[in-house]
Amino acid sequence: MKVVVFGATGMVGQGVLRESLLAPDVEEVVAVGRTPTGVRHPKLREVRLSDFADLTPVKDDLAGADACFYCLGVSSVGLDEAEYTVVSYDYPMAAARVFAEVSPRVVFVYVSGAGTDPDGRRMWSRVKGRAERDIIALLPNGYAFRPGIIRPTHGARSKTRLYNSIYTATAPLLTLAERIAPKYVTTSDRLGRAMLHAARTGFPSRVVENADLR
Repeated sequence: MKVVVFGATGMVGQGVLRESLLAPDVEEVVAVGRTPTGVRHPKLREVRLSDFADLTPVKDDLAGADACFYCLGVSSVGLDEAEYTVVSYDYPMAAARVFAEVSPRVVFVYVSGAGTDPDGRRMWSRVKGRAERDIIALLPNGYAFRPGIIRPTHGARSKTRLYNSIYTATAPLLTLAERIAPKYVTTSDRLGRAMLHAARTGFPSRVVENADLR
């Protein structure tokens, strides 16, 4: 299986990159990003891309992929809707359109978040909800994953310094919450394995809520 990961340097991307490299049935992992992952592995091939709105330079690298795990994202804090839309709608849709051309049967997993709703009152929820809807409409094997609180595992770290501080301070509480409220909490490695499950056998629903990421 050939897997493509967007956003492999973020916390979610680190989780699915690790699980993909460990998986015996994954033969190649292509990580698309602006910066190197720092990971060295015989399965891993890194591809640099400066503009995620134009995937023409990496189109050949995406051809023949069995799965794409789209983990690239940004916090909505401090951004207006137009700025947030570029990263959370325009970029994933650009990727989905290229896959529709070069690998139309690809399993494309777009990571959004719990509470996503294209008609929601919160800006981030609306933007990601539109991306979910349009990716699923475009790709026959498109999925929207909606994790809740994510506990980082195996050294995964957020690219946002504030989030890392929060994760460190609340680590014992998150571990407890995962045990008593698994509907709302998952881990970066479990999320990665769930993406691989989507690639292998699929899920009953194209929108996968946190409770189903087990």
